[in-house]
Amino acid sequence: MDVAALLQPRIPDKESLQDFADSLTDLAPLIERDIGRLKHSPGDGALIANLFRAMHTIKGDAALCKIDMGVMVAHPIETLLGRLRGGEIGFSGMVVEAVLLALDRLELATEALVGGRSVNHLKLVELVGGLEELSAAPAGKLDEKAVHLVEAVTGFRPTGAAQPIKRRASALVRSSESDAADLRFFRSLALRYEALSPQYKGRSDRQLRLALETNEVAGKPVDPVQLEAAVYMHDIGMFFLPESLWLKGGKLSEEERRLLRDHSSMGAGLLERMDGWQAAAEMVLQHHEMVDGGGYPRGLKGDQIVPGAKLLAIIDTFEAVTLKYAQHGEQRSLVRAIAEINACDNQFAPEWIAHFNAVIRHMVES
Repeated sequence: MDVAALLQPRIPDKESLQDFADSLTDLAPLIERDIGRLKHSPGDGALIANLFRAMHTIKGDAALCKIDMGVMVAHPIETLLGRLRGGEIGFSGMVVEAVLLALDRLELATEALVGGRSVNHLKLVELVGGLEELSAAPAGKLDEKAVHLVEAVTGFRPTGAAQPIKRRASALVRSSESDAADLRFFRSLALRYEALSPQYKGRSDRQLRLALETNEVAGKPVDPVQLEAAVYMHDIGMFFLPESLWLKGGKLSEEERRLLRDHSSMGAGLLERMDGWQAAAEMVLQHHEMVDGGGYPRGLKGDQIVPGAKLLAIIDTFEAVTLKYAQHGEQRSLVRAIAEINACDNQFAPEWIAHFNAVIRHMVES
């Protein structure tokens, strides 16, 4: 293994890198879709052949574009799928989980390189080492190797399906009657937003529980009542945008991105005009800011972002990642979602990630 090629990937030119990134963007959803189908038909030879060809194409594109990192990630996965295609090994949910995690990391690493960012936080050395061991392991050791890979890369040991997230008791008990009435109204708006797409069902309750529990683990640095309002209202600005825009799959044009970025200002503007919800308005306005200054609408960084907005950014992205992979036909596991959150240390506040991890770990273990 060429460690240097993983820690500091060599990029011949930006055009070749972008070509590889575009190809990966096209192929990754197809792999997700076919793996989702394979879970229901594990002996389907055509699906297995499709997966093998797709991964072979990713490796070939990486080689053609001279992206050594891409070749190193794709090659052992291709070997593993070749063994599955040849009947040497059988379908395993845990092995598939490791493959999908590897695909995630390849996408994240490619995005980072296109953006001129470091990939050191993605643990590519551990990933490729684990994939190489997995691809050569005897059939009886595959699940063990897959678990080891996932744990080495994400810090979480898969322990089976997590319990579904149930709605936590509202923060209403700490609020006045007026606040309680406002929160019921905010929640009704959030539920109307959920009703616009079957994919959104239950999202407000999931996000509320994760936000309140993470805040509690952190010692409640954010007022729970204001946080609850922000959870309900952070995407309400979407109501004022064309439905075709915020439900669109694939790439957005520059104009579409500009329009979409207006939603946080709209939601915050509604809260600002109501007495007593200024703190929630700040959280809503800033929940797409990034600690490295790469977010919107103001490009704030670090301590310029209020703590509640930093927490809401993690909660919102966690939900969005899950939705993204559900659209591709493969329900993303808890471990894979939290792995992506942990891989984006330039985007999220590390002090909140640690507390969020604790909540997720408790959820997995329970």
